[in-house]
Amino acid sequence: MFTIEHEFDATVVTLVDDGAAPLQEDVVINAFASVVTISQYDPVSDSVQKVTLSTAQLRDLRAALDLPEGIYQFEQSKD
Repeated sequence: MFTIEHEFDATVVTLVDDGAAPLQEDVVINAFASVVTISQYDPVSDSVQKVTLSTAQLRDLRAALDLPEGIYQFEQSKD
């Protein structure tokens, strides 16, 4: 299950683990104009862990989900 909220400066997607137990904590994705943050509460450290991706890293991640094992690099457009 997931939710989508459009806020003033970001789109917020929350992924809720509604599968079989043991369940993971919710994952919150904040998509800003220049970066995307992914955060999740860690019960072991009792803190929220956050990862920040640039838009280029997000583009690479999106492509990587559909590619086989290997090393890839986007070429700059010659326009």
